[in-house]
Amino acid sequence: MNVKENVQQILDHFHIEQFQHDLIQWFQAEKRDLPWRKEKDPYKIWVSEVMLQQTRVDTVIPYFYQFIEKFPTLDALADAEEEEVLKVWEGLGYYSRIRHLHAAVKEVKEKYGGRVPASKEQFSSLKGVGPYTTGAVLSIAYDIPEPAVDGNVMRVLSRIFYITDDIAKGSTRKKFEQIVSHIISHTNPSDFNQALMELGALICTPKNPSCLLCPVQRHCRAFAEGVEKQLPVKTKAKAPKHVAFRAIVLVNEDGNILIEKRPSSGLLANLWQFPNDEHAPTSNEQAFIKEISERYHVVLRSIQRIGTFEHVFSHIVWHIEAYKGNALELQIDDETNKWVTVDELNQYAFPVIYQKIWQAYE
Repeated sequence: MNVKENVQQILDHFHIEQFQHDLIQWFQAEKRDLPWRKEKDPYKIWVSEVMLQQTRVDTVIPYFYQFIEKFPTLDALADAEEEEVLKVWEGLGYYSRIRHLHAAVKEVKEKYGGRVPASKEQFSSLKGVGPYTTGAVLSIAYDIPEPAVDGNVMRVLSRIFYITDDIAKGSTRKKFEQIVSHIISHTNPSDFNQALMELGALICTPKNPSCLLCPVQRHCRAFAEGVEKQLPVKTKAKAPKHVAFRAIVLVNEDGNILIEKRPSSGLLANLWQFPNDEHAPTSNEQAFIKEISERYHVVLRSIQRIGTFEHVFSHIVWHIEAYKGNALELQIDDETNKWVTVDELNQYAFPVIYQKIWQAYE
């Protein structure tokens, strides 16, 4: 049976119009008051959707206000320097999201006169824009009936339709996109897609869904069978790799701090950090002093431990032993290293773990 036939079979005896009515009516009565819902500005909706990927709503709200205050229009973001953009994003993580958005809005400014295209073909071709972002922005901003399927929506639909396919597979996502394209409201696609997301956030939660409060409970096949807590089916990701290294806050005779720019590609690209031995972990403190002195062209005689810090990425866990030390500055001939004052330090974007090291140092 092909996917199309399978979807048709799934939708047999499903009351689409009643489902749309129940879902949208609930959303309009119960939706949260979120800043990006106050207007239909496609730029602001796009920014919010990028921020919300892999980040909780409560975390996003203050960042959204701060970001829009700094870059109130698409042109303002397109014209900004990367360093400035990264600094405003600092702490939200998954920095490739903001780099892609920054590149994409520049393209919108150049190609489409600063107006976010309402065409699926044009919008989905922009840097970093996948099927979910396409569906979310086009449906919410322009009322175009495009499916917006993320993990949240797949969880909801796997329960409503009692689908046991592994949601970690791309083929399962495509199946859900086809289902949504059949059941989405063509008169109000904006509220329909947002309602599915809201249902997953507030009612149809990963653990212990509030089925007795669910506005579409009568449509839910998993609830009828009593298996809602067993869905969705998802294979476990591989355990992350653990990496241990050391970093140091170096202060020169003038009280300036040495910082280093990370490479322009890879993990945390173009962010700033303190000197470290990430690529050549050493076995003892004397070897670490020698490594740092040679690599960063300083004379470092003694160091003092600050503490141990941990940062969890999706595929790797960093364990950083942090130190502080006074350094005699020698000639630095590398553009990626610079001495800055404590005040100037605030202008540079640092990963969260290095912000924590700095706070501990202070």
